[in-house]
Amino acid sequence: MIKHIKPSDHQTPLPVDHLILKNQPETEESVPMDVIFVGAGPAGLSGAIELAKLIEKDKQEGGDLGEIEIAVLEKAASLGGHNLSGAVVNPVAFHELFPELSIEDFPFKSAVKGEAVYFMTENSHFQMPTPPTMKNHGNQIGSICEMVRWLGEKAEGMGVNVFTSFPVDSLLTEDNKVVGVRTAPAGLNKEGELGPDGMPATDVRAKITVLSEGTRGPLTLAYQQENNIKAKQEQIYALGVKEIWKVPNPPEKIVHTMGWPLPNDAFGGSFLYPMGDGHVAIGLVVGLDYKEHDLDVHHLLQDMKEHPLFKQYLEGGELVEWGAKTIPEGGYHSIPKQLSGDGIVMTGDAVGFVNVPALKGIHYSMMSGIYAARAIFKALKAGDYTHNTLKDYDETVHSSFVMDELKKVRNMRQAFKDGFWEGSMKAGLMTVTGGAFPGDGEAIESDSDDEKVFRNDRDKKKNGISKVDAVYLSGNKTRDDIPPHLTVGKDISMEVADMYVHMCPAGVYEREGDKLIVNAPNCVDCKATDVLGPRWQPREGGSGPDYKNM
Repeated sequence: MIKHIKPSDHQTPLPVDHLILKNQPETEESVPMDVIFVGAGPAGLSGAIELAKLIEKDKQEGGDLGEIEIAVLEKAASLGGHNLSGAVVNPVAFHELFPELSIEDFPFKSAVKGEAVYFMTENSHFQMPTPPTMKNHGNQIGSICEMVRWLGEKAEGMGVNVFTSFPVDSLLTEDNKVVGVRTAPAGLNKEGELGPDGMPATDVRAKITVLSEGTRGPLTLAYQQENNIKAKQEQIYALGVKEIWKVPNPPEKIVHTMGWPLPNDAFGGSFLYPMGDGHVAIGLVVGLDYKEHDLDVHHLLQDMKEHPLFKQYLEGGELVEWGAKTIPEGGYHSIPKQLSGDGIVMTGDAVGFVNVPALKGIHYSMMSGIYAARAIFKALKAGDYTHNTLKDYDETVHSSFVMDELKKVRNMRQAFKDGFWEGSMKAGLMTVTGGAFPGDGEAIESDSDDEKVFRNDRDKKKNGISKVDAVYLSGNKTRDDIPPHLTVGKDISMEVADMYVHMCPAGVYEREGDKLIVNAPNCVDCKATDVLGPRWQPREGGSGPDYKNM
């Protein structure tokens, strides 16, 4: 008998009361800032840089703003440590941010020299015409870690306060106006008690808070829910697992594939990018609305590396780094109704600025940070930090090329919920009609409401590296005695436990008989668990992966 599993039936609710703290008293220990960016990714750092530039220009022109303190709070121990991406980048946002620099000055590996798209079966492959959305003339190949480190150095050089190892646990509000954030404590034992060398939570107060916390940001989710500004459609996600290899024979072109090793009812594909100095990035991305309860993205990637298309490049090479990350894929219809509010703006992956058919999002995130900075500067000049002034950010985004491009592909990802072949036909019609077909889309289920089918008949091979070895290659720096940061629902059946085991690429979940074991220190903060299973919350600063080349 075929069983069906609905992941949302086994999830705890989003802990909004913890994520949004109301009317907290200000203390002498509170740290005053003017503007806070939560997250030092492309959106947060680009926004901080643009804002610092505008303030400096205003000062030179005799403006009366005075000293403005900008803070960027990052949960990783070092800049770029939690950043993972493809990354083939449209450089438009770098040029927007630094018009005085040339392409050679930016932290890229090389220009894209060509692309090839293949359809794969288990033992063969054939090249397909490159879809218009996947053509990359003029784009650059790079490491997102290196880009973030470069942006961070630029921000610090402009006087921005960049604080690493500072995860944010909660938003602070007064009468529904955001007035700052509370950080996560550090040095807690497994029971959640503060040790002798621990650091309690810190309140950082500000006129304006920018949420640039990346994919599946809990503060962004809570703020949308609390203020009833969620998007027309639920956000949907994919999980990407990626490896960096040092190889003797890297390809010159970038490679994308579809088909095997994915079943026909799962959306996704793989990539292979030359990264310079004999390195390549290889990865597999799969939509989390997949149907089979035991689909395992990490293991599928290990199988995929044995395929002749990839083996010819990897053979004789060395695996040097591994990582995993979720990607928001809902696109245009999953952008929140508002991108700002009283004392707050939301940017980047946190609100879903990703173009799935083009496999791009970094330049959108950076542009959203830039647009946010311009609206914030106007608010600082006006002395008005309410939505009345900050909504200029919403208007700028909606009139920009970002939303124009997202609108043209607004239903493409959703089309593949009907399977690969039907989705491909629909996507073709959407490309021809500029998104007009098949209309504006209907409500879709969240990934956690999309049922999984439990069959327990998959022949599971164990090629490649184990999940434990993979976590080691992520540079994970989490203490073994850290408090649990994953909240598991009640009454977890063994079928659901099996789903968690296969879902997580880092081996956080294991089954021992009829018991679910949670190895929380293994977590690399990919957030797949938060989409389909136990709720995720930030741990003490410096926990999780420490990516260097991703």
